[in-house]
Amino acid sequence: MKGMTPDFNVAFVGTYVPRLCGIATFTNDIATSVAKWYPEDAFESRSVRVVAMSNGVYSYPREVFFDIREKIKIDYIKAAEFINISNVNVVSLQHEFGIYGGEHGSYVLDFLKNLKKPVVTTLHTVLEEPVADQKRVLEEICDISSRIIVCAQKAQEILEKVYRIPSEKISMIYHGAPDLPFMDPSYYKDMLNLEGKTVILTFGLLGPSKGIEYGIEALSKVHNDYPSAVYVVLGATHPEVKRLYGESYRIGLQKMAYDEGIADNVIFIDRYVSFEELMNFLIMTDIYLTPYLSIEQIVSGTLTYAIAAGKAIISTPYWYAQEMLQNDRGIMVPFRDSEALAQGLRRLLTDLPYRNRLRKNAYDFGRKMIWKNVSKGYIELFDDAIKTYSKEKNFVYISKKNIIEKDDIHLKLPSVHLSHLKLLTDETGIMQHALYNMPNRNHGYCVDDNARAFMALILYYELFKDQSVLYLLYRFLSFIHNAFDEKTGRFLNFLTYDRTWLDDFSEDAHARTLLSLATAIQWPALPEFTPICASIFEKGIKLVGDFVSTRGISFSIIACDKFVRTYPGAKEIKDIMTGLSEKLMSLFRGNISDDWLFSENILTYDNARQSQALIRAGQQLGNDEMVDLGIKSLKWLIEVQTNPETQFLSIVGNRGWYERDGQKAQFDQQPIELSGISCACVDAYFQTGDKFFYDTAMKALKWFLGENDSFCPVARVGTGGCYDGLEPQGVNKNMGAESTISYLMTLLHAYKLSFRRGD
Repeated sequence: MKGMTPDFNVAFVGTYVPRLCGIATFTNDIATSVAKWYPEDAFESRSVRVVAMSNGVYSYPREVFFDIREKIKIDYIKAAEFINISNVNVVSLQHEFGIYGGEHGSYVLDFLKNLKKPVVTTLHTVLEEPVADQKRVLEEICDISSRIIVCAQKAQEILEKVYRIPSEKISMIYHGAPDLPFMDPSYYKDMLNLEGKTVILTFGLLGPSKGIEYGIEALSKVHNDYPSAVYVVLGATHPEVKRLYGESYRIGLQKMAYDEGIADNVIFIDRYVSFEELMNFLIMTDIYLTPYLSIEQIVSGTLTYAIAAGKAIISTPYWYAQEMLQNDRGIMVPFRDSEALAQGLRRLLTDLPYRNRLRKNAYDFGRKMIWKNVSKGYIELFDDAIKTYSKEKNFVYISKKNIIEKDDIHLKLPSVHLSHLKLLTDETGIMQHALYNMPNRNHGYCVDDNARAFMALILYYELFKDQSVLYLLYRFLSFIHNAFDEKTGRFLNFLTYDRTWLDDFSEDAHARTLLSLATAIQWPALPEFTPICASIFEKGIKLVGDFVSTRGISFSIIACDKFVRTYPGAKEIKDIMTGLSEKLMSLFRGNISDDWLFSENILTYDNARQSQALIRAGQQLGNDEMVDLGIKSLKWLIEVQTNPETQFLSIVGNRGWYERDGQKAQFDQQPIELSGISCACVDAYFQTGDKFFYDTAMKALKWFLGENDSFCPVARVGTGGCYDGLEPQGVNKNMGAESTISYLMTLLHAYKLSFRRGD
């Protein structure tokens, strides 16, 4: 991924702050960390969003755009539907049985089954001996998910062995932790009047599974020899524990400390501290303690924090601790064994060099766990999941009626439908953009699209003589006529919906409009079109000799060639063409090398028009060097835009383009490039007879039908509409003018080949 800047939008699903829950903290941390990879405020731009699981009323931060009431089944379905219509490209689901409604959290399946986006699920609990329904729920979650993330190798082993999840679907990414400096623990001790004390810490939401009583017993056994050692128990009681049992567990621990005579050495901080406070506590800690009671714990955020902070750690051997503390990164003691725990404390309190060695080993290992590295792994996996999802879910085998065969091709091509083009067109002209398939009046019109539409329907009429489109030809030509400024000799490009021209000029749009006029002069659908088009053309062509835009130059060359083919004696037009062709050849000569056959140092959009211009100019001017360079450069363009695995066309994406000596951006692929390639290939085929160009023109059409990098149709054959771009997960579902006309032109080029029309 170029510069590790994500080109997708992600929604995180799980509990979320300010809810007091370990998963809520994790979801907040990973969402915030992923958001930092975006160049702008990802929460503000909605590139990163959150769907929060709620069991009450919370004042959520701005990134939460939907909340699901835990016990309301319909909320899960509505959340999926809401994500489906959003700009979200991938969903990151945090799974823990206790945070979702239904038996064993089964309501989450209603969410997943109604979701039409790739899902990457992080499993925070993986049970080795699940009950039947727990196993079924987790297996279904894994089956629906594109990728599964676990935080320990043990979890992957269990998934493969117990749940039969394929190993290639599972990725191990460490639980994240903040990036703290390796500091002297005495630095913050004065904040709690702990100067001169050896601080032992356990933090997190308090509950009976934490085994704090064994830590207190162990401290009582070493207290006489190390009276300066204090045990800090940091954190509020878990809300569910408090709801069911009140504060009985905490009160029992306090009584134990009092009975053992170490009440002054056990400090309970009964609150949910801020991130900054927690970091201060971690830094001041000398020994970190996790005396948990269950071996099945597959991940621990608190232990991860302690490792990344470089703490000397004593822990019971639950699965996560066994994996994280191996290779002398901590001491492990048996479950429920305060004597062994006391021995571990005694060693760390006595042997300072050993304690420092454990700290250093933990800290070095913990660099893998800092959020920046962890979030990078998530981003790479999100990107991979999007691509995998498109191949698995969007792959479309082209139906027999759409298969293009070399024999009797005109009987096998999709029918030409103009209903979407007509939908986008009103009495003024064709509107630029659409919201889905609805015309978007907010963006008005442009001469570029009206010229494209005019040119496409001129070709359509020439091939099929369908008089029902004549009114549209009048409409588009009228728009072009109105766009031409007689005083400046320029075409204005943008017209607002209230019919106000904006003072905007584009060499590319000007030249493309001239090309549409020249096309109508070459193939006049009605006799009166010729004088109208010729009059505008002859005035507009005067500017192009000074053009610097390579596409403006190329379109102008093609326009001049079409005009001269119709009127061979038009010396002025031919002279303009000659000058522009020499300018384009000069740009090529000064820039090409063995591995880069293009006039610029970057491939962007509509690239093949430059090669097409050289081919046409070479034909018209009798210059074989131009023709040869046009053919070679077109073949090179096709080669660099062909997927080596599938042999489908893989167009340069506009999210980064393709810089010389750089990496080609794969997405967002634009339909306009296919139209340009097919048009250039038609000219190259009739010039050379090389079937490679014939086949490539057909590949361009097949790209619209599903033979592309995302394996999904970009065009809607039944309406003639076309989606605005190809994304990793599918398509940009807006269907504007440029894309729709690009599909129509590509289809018409295929018909032109089938009719053997090389004019």
